[in-house]
Amino acid sequence: MNIEIKDISDVKPAAQAFVQQMGNDKIFAFYGTMGAGKTTFIKAICEELGVTENVTSPTFAIISEYCAGIGNLIYHFDFYRINKIEEVYDFGYQDYIYSGNLCFIEWPELIEPLLPENVIKVYIREIENGMRTVSTN
Repeated sequence: MNIEIKDISDVKPAAQAFVQQMGNDKIFAFYGTMGAGKTTFIKAICEELGVTENVTSPTFAIISEYCAGIGNLIYHFDFYRINKIEEVYDFGYQDYIYSGNLCFIEWPELIEPLLPENVIKVYIREIENGMRTVSTN
């Protein structure tokens, strides 16, 4: 998958394209520098999936739960504030990841050893003039 985002107006169509290509995969790890647009893109994906609640970065809460449609849960993680990997076990990370629900993970590099084999790695890269590319492994 390779999606180009020229400016903020391209985020919604990019999210639509991403959703169309998700297939049956459930766990997506979003890599990108601070300010690359990880949260913005996840918010747009959630909206495409039918989430009506306000989607924000769970930086301080570490995890947010959203409902997409009738009973379909989405877990949104942000591990930016994790100091040590043991903290992840304290809130039952495995219960969420192996729940069968969609999981969107920001700052996955901080918990890399805990990522399951079936994770889809999504790279958001800033290129010239504010453009972004979204690609998968």
